[in-house]
Amino acid sequence: MGTLDQYDTERGALTLAAFGREYHLGQTFIYQLIKDGKLRAVKVGRRTLILKRDAEAWVKSLPEMRAAS
Repeated sequence: MGTLDQYDTERGALTLAAFGREYHLGQTFIYQLIKDGKLRAVKVGRRTLILKRDAEAWVKSLPEMRAAS
């Protein structure tokens, strides 16, 4: 049997720790994104999860980097 992080990932949700590992973000930054309304999170009992579709929407909302002239 896998860990809870593996189970959630297979089911379409990421724990905050798994989201942070996936996108190389710290916990404080993730909580700030949620607080600012830039990243949607859901609660399941005491756990906070990021649905994969919400993670993908957040990535798509990021500004494109432009090369310096």
